[in-house]
Amino acid sequence: MVGRAGGGGGLERGRMRWGSKAGCSLVATKVAAGGEKALRLKGAAEGRVIFCVGPGVSPCAVVCCCGCSVWNQPAGGSDFVAGMALWVQNRKKKSNGKTKDEKSKKRRDRKQKDKGEAQLQAEQEEAERLEKERLEREHLKKLEEKYQGARESELAELNSLEQKFLSAQQWKMDYREQAKHTEKKCGQREACLVIRISIPYTLPQESRGIVISDVQEFVCTQHSPIVALFEVSGNADGSGWECNPWEHYLSCDGSPDPTVPQEMNTFMSLWREDQDEGVQLVMEKGEVVLKLIEKLEFLLLEASPNEITEEQRVQYQEFILQLQVLLHQKYNEATQNLLKIASMYDDSETGNMHTVIKDKNTTFCIWVNLKKKPRFKTHMFQEAGHGFDLPKSLALSSVAVRVLHTRYDHVSPLWLQCQGLPRQEASDNEESAEHPKDNGQEPGEEEEKGREEPSVPAAEETPSKERKESAASLTENSNNTDDKKETEEETEKNSDILDEPSQEEGAVLQEEPGGREEAAQVVDPQQLVPVGGVYHTDALQLPPQAQDVRDWSMVELLDVGLQVYPYSPGEAEDGTQAAVQITLRLPDNVIYFEAPVVARWDPAGQQWRTDGITNITYEAQERSITFGMGAFYTVALLQDAHLNLPYQAWELQPTGVDEGLFTVTAVFATIQIQIKDNQCMLSSVVVEEEEVLSHITGQWMSPFALREALKRAGVNIFPAEHSHKYVPVPRKAALAEGKAYEQMALLAAAFAFAHSKWNGEAGPGQVVFKVSEHLKADSAKDNHWSLYMFNGEKVQTLKLTETSEAFSEELEEESEFHSTLYHMLKDFASKEAMDKVERAGSLFIDSVYQLLLATRVLAFS
Repeated sequence: MVGRAGGGGGLERGRMRWGSKAGCSLVATKVAAGGEKALRLKGAAEGRVIFCVGPGVSPCAVVCCCGCSVWNQPAGGSDFVAGMALWVQNRKKKSNGKTKDEKSKKRRDRKQKDKGEAQLQAEQEEAERLEKERLEREHLKKLEEKYQGARESELAELNSLEQKFLSAQQWKMDYREQAKHTEKKCGQREACLVIRISIPYTLPQESRGIVISDVQEFVCTQHSPIVALFEVSGNADGSGWECNPWEHYLSCDGSPDPTVPQEMNTFMSLWREDQDEGVQLVMEKGEVVLKLIEKLEFLLLEASPNEITEEQRVQYQEFILQLQVLLHQKYNEATQNLLKIASMYDDSETGNMHTVIKDKNTTFCIWVNLKKKPRFKTHMFQEAGHGFDLPKSLALSSVAVRVLHTRYDHVSPLWLQCQGLPRQEASDNEESAEHPKDNGQEPGEEEEKGREEPSVPAAEETPSKERKESAASLTENSNNTDDKKETEEETEKNSDILDEPSQEEGAVLQEEPGGREEAAQVVDPQQLVPVGGVYHTDALQLPPQAQDVRDWSMVELLDVGLQVYPYSPGEAEDGTQAAVQITLRLPDNVIYFEAPVVARWDPAGQQWRTDGITNITYEAQERSITFGMGAFYTVALLQDAHLNLPYQAWELQPTGVDEGLFTVTAVFATIQIQIKDNQCMLSSVVVEEEEVLSHITGQWMSPFALREALKRAGVNIFPAEHSHKYVPVPRKAALAEGKAYEQMALLAAAFAFAHSKWNGEAGPGQVVFKVSEHLKADSAKDNHWSLYMFNGEKVQTLKLTETSEAFSEELEEESEFHSTLYHMLKDFASKEAMDKVERAGSLFIDSVYQLLLATRVLAFS
């Protein structure tokens, strides 16, 4: 037999374990004793028998190592085994039962004691918490009382600082007024009196010259605003001297004052009468027109309500529309003049005529199908990078193809072009529409007629109803950014949320009569905007060409103006619709962060649409895009206006006396803008670690001009009133946001401001941002920033840091409430910093405010 036992365990026989008293250690092994099998304790003296089994042995003595008798029973095989097992079981029950009871009692006692201690500790902690809250309430109550007591004086002191906004506004008004009276060849101009002098052809040439010379001398020596225009009728034989009134008008006093109706009307009237100009001359005069439009847009967006009246606003909008229509009309007239002599400039290789004329604003491409050979149905304007592939039917026709790329957008409604102003419904008494309704005409023809009806000159002179509606949309609620100072009552009325969209604006796409499928083809103008200008693609009828007859060159003159070719798409040889394939090169000075959306202009609906555009291929590296069209349309390349929002970070820091650096880290680009006095300069635009837009960097301009330049270049970091519908950021109350921008601008001469990740957690009624005193040129260090929370009426320093785990409004120790950010920073700032704030120039403050208001970094980051 073999047995083994562990401490407190037992003796096992075979696989059965036999127990002993607790604490006994029984380890047995086989031994020989008198020829009989016996078990003894391992290590015990010889003969120390635990039990014996053998002939003549009736009882079996079982003892443990301590000598205690455990079992005495005659050995009986299975009975013995069962007996031993029973004994072991009983012993374990007694021992374990006693131990469990003791342990259970101890555990209960300990648990009860711990519970009592925990309850006592909780009561102590609760008492401490309540006491702490009581002390905090008393402390906050004292701070609140102190804040209320100092509020009036703080606001009065802030108001004296805010006078700098009014000083900047007055300076700009004086500057614009002075610009009107800048001395030119004909002296100071306040108004323009036009004297029209008719000289009959019967007057001798010599006398005619004397009259003109005397009048010119009188006009140019007077300080009165007079412009003399001469109408000279020719002699009976067709000879005679004629004065060019346009040249005289420009040479006398330069471009007209866009705010003076007499000058503007004269300017447009003179140009409208001159119908024999070439494309190059139209481009030159077009630059003057674009500058006039820019000036008018600047006045509409920047001038304060007390600077221009409502009547003037409507008048300026009408001037913009008339100038836009007139400029495109002149391009049509120049195109017509060129087509009349197209055969004189045919290409020796193809027999067709093609040319490219371009300047910084416009690229004019035209191809004239003189030979009508189908193998020349494809053409690429190498100088411009634009091209086309015509269906066979057009390749066999007397047709001209024009691609007119304007880097400006004079097609979209005016409320879209000037997005700083809200859209309003047009009045009911607008003039009747001049755009033809959808009557089955070829879409390219529709667009031409919608713009200016080239075959009917009278229609070119008056904007359409839809264009007038776009003007009417700007007449109310101009959202003037220069009008800084609202009354408390007005501010509270508008303190809910900035730019709350109307119910009408809530729909992304206006429901079309054709249902959802039709609506999906209409571009949402608040989300997708033209970038890089507009491409007018037209198929034009070829006028009669000059014929050489002996020594004469004869040409048939048609008084019908520029005519659109009546093209309707047919079927190609493979049974599919024969589409016009267009290839456009993207402008080099424009950034497309994503593949642009190709859309066509619908003049009847006054909207951009994506239907009718097929097989789009975008080559980002080659900067070109190819697509098919069922007809000739005016097209544009659209980009999401909000793809660079929300901002990832931003920082505003002073860099010198009335100088600062504004850095915005957007989704795709990092933009740095330098500020100095009343001007801004684009320092850099970095996209994928590469600097871009070198054509506009390093140039000083007004904040308004910089904003427009960046938007034209495709870098739109300026939210519109509807942008909250497209950018997933928490809304901010107008009171908190607007007041924060004002006071940040007032302090920008000595303090740096930056983005805080907790701004979004603070709720709509409060803004959170970082502030650091900044008197040196280096950037503010991370440990120098403090967090401030501002609701427009109260500002507090937060104990929170950018590395905290959760947002908390807990007040920083030894800090107080203040009514203004100025007084809050005054508590901790150095005297040098506050002196610098006091000396800050009003123009610098205004420029900072304009940039903050344009980017709205507290609402879109």
